[in-house]
Amino acid sequence: MTTLLKLATAAALALGAMASTLAADARLLDKGQTLKIVVPFAAGGGVDNAARLLGEQLRKAHGVTVIVENKAGASGSIGGKAVQTAAADGTTLLFSAATHVLAKQVLGSPPYDPQADFVPVARVGEAPLLLAVSPQADQKKLSDVLAAVRAQPDKWTAGIPAAGAPSHLATLLLARQANLKLTYVPYKGTQPALTDLAGGHIQMLMDSMVSMLPLAKAGKVRPIAITSKKRSALAPDIATVDESGLAGFTYASWYGVWAPKGTPDERVKALNQAINAAVGELGKSGAFAALGIEPVSETPDQFRRFIANDVAQSAELLKNAGFKPE
Repeated sequence: MTTLLKLATAAALALGAMASTLAADARLLDKGQTLKIVVPFAAGGGVDNAARLLGEQLRKAHGVTVIVENKAGASGSIGGKAVQTAAADGTTLLFSAATHVLAKQVLGSPPYDPQADFVPVARVGEAPLLLAVSPQADQKKLSDVLAAVRAQPDKWTAGIPAAGAPSHLATLLLARQANLKLTYVPYKGTQPALTDLAGGHIQMLMDSMVSMLPLAKAGKVRPIAITSKKRSALAPDIATVDESGLAGFTYASWYGVWAPKGTPDERVKALNQAINAAVGELGKSGAFAALGIEPVSETPDQFRRFIANDVAQSAELLKNAGFKPE
């Protein structure tokens, strides 16, 4: 009986230790730690807004202190470098857009390797782009726009708000799939490109739907189609590229969270679970929908595979277009 009691006691202690370990692994942070989310772009933009929603949801759900810090500049690499060199303990994370993974393809001297120097934690959402034309253009449907570009390619210029950004890649993909010959005009950001589109200085622009909708609704640019598989609740009257005649065409910008290389697997797993739960709540509340973001829930491994595939496809588009890193 004594032996049985000893065995039972040992088993209970072992189970308790195991439970404590699992509980520690599931914790978002250790007591007294602060979670810092670095956004490599200026405050007030789409990436920043999404990061702040996520940070606030994590704070509410876990009772932890969350700081969102903006470190803009150098195509997002300043903020990226700050996270890469941070302690690999899961307390400093990078919240960025799809552009982060293309540093080697876009920058002449990238300060890091986005795939080798970071640990993918979670992909949190994706958002469609909007194709719009100048209000001076006669075309109101995608089929008419494509026909006009093919007929007079020298009269059609497309704005590129940022090299290697989703707007750039989606425009290249559209040109390839629709067999278009476009002249590309580079810009430093969406706003100057939108201003020139409204003024008729360029004829076409594809960029974040949310950033372009205000001018579209005001009649200052003409919306043609969105790049998602289905119409957006924010603009249900705007058709998709697919239903407008270019079958199978879809493209989305996306957002994700990364940790420094070397962050322990159990910490990454805990962060992934917490972020996925937070994203689910932001989807239910409609907070992400207001930004035009469709929630995504993936494991770290799924996110890693997604990145590899995205980089391969994007690199091919840039190479075939003759793009050279700057």
